[in-house]
Amino acid sequence: MVSMKEISKRCNVSVATVSKALNGYTDIGEETRKFILKTAAEMGYFPNSSARALKTKRSYNLGVLFVDEALSGLTHDYFNHVLESFKREAEERGYDITFTNGRVSGRKMSYYEHCRYRGVDGVIIACVNFYSDEVQELVRSDIPVVTIDHVFDGRIAVVSNNISGIEKLVTYVYEQGHRRIAYIHGEDSSVTRNRVTSFYRTLQSFGVEPPEEYIREIPYRDADRAAEETAKLLNLETPPTCILYPDDYSALGGINEIRDRGMRIPADISIAGYDGIMAARILEPKLTTLCQDTEAIGKTAADKLIDLVEHPKTTLIDRYVIEGTLFRGASVKNINQ
Repeated sequence: MVSMKEISKRCNVSVATVSKALNGYTDIGEETRKFILKTAAEMGYFPNSSARALKTKRSYNLGVLFVDEALSGLTHDYFNHVLESFKREAEERGYDITFTNGRVSGRKMSYYEHCRYRGVDGVIIACVNFYSDEVQELVRSDIPVVTIDHVFDGRIAVVSNNISGIEKLVTYVYEQGHRRIAYIHGEDSSVTRNRVTSFYRTLQSFGVEPPEEYIREIPYRDADRAAEETAKLLNLETPPTCILYPDDYSALGGINEIRDRGMRIPADISIAGYDGIMAARILEPKLTTLCQDTEAIGKTAADKLIDLVEHPKTTLIDRYVIEGTLFRGASVKNINQ
């Protein structure tokens, strides 16, 4: 096994300098640090994780708490990309990832107990019931925590700008001439409340008051329920000219219902989704949607959690808002013409 002493001889620097380079200290020159890391890699050096943990008092292991009601796991399009970005950034900074599920060898543990059992340095919380007792216990604990798409007092949060996202989407639909705009939104959460408020507020700014029967609620990523609610909207005496869906996956259910009726998108009815999953871009016609910046969300969450672990006294507890971009697609008809 290659030692730091051997690396120091090869690089003609002290062992202390090698140690600083390998452990991420910033009080050495960047060129020196890169040269030492390159040399260490060429020599096949691998740090002893146990020795490093004893020295730094850290495990270099981050927990991920990710559970959604549909138990979709990493097939969840949006969070799959967020967590992949989180994982990539964490690994680049020398950390491993452990998923926290509250169960070890068949024994039930609380999320907090599982994090303690695994010895994680910090944990990211995404897509769970943030008001459950177990999550509340973890958030109130002494373990560094960063949440995604939910804000707790005294904790760092990384959130997609859902208010701006819906505003961009509704504004685009309005500019295409639509006034009868329906919104099938997700179940109650801070994300949903921000989106629904932004929906009403944006339409109000244009002098549009949507009828209550145009507003529907379904679970996120539920294509079957989306199809059912789409049918109800299309059966109204005065149906909408455009339907917004809570996510692109749900929009697929709406598309199926529309096509089963022999209707065409967007000639007979316009639709728009949310998230910007890859499937939306290969549909025909391409789905108009708001693309969330999953790369930036995951990277920011990893950076802030690691900063909190490594520099707890100087890392600001704040909310970091990530902007999305509108993908116009071809599923919203311009009815001004």
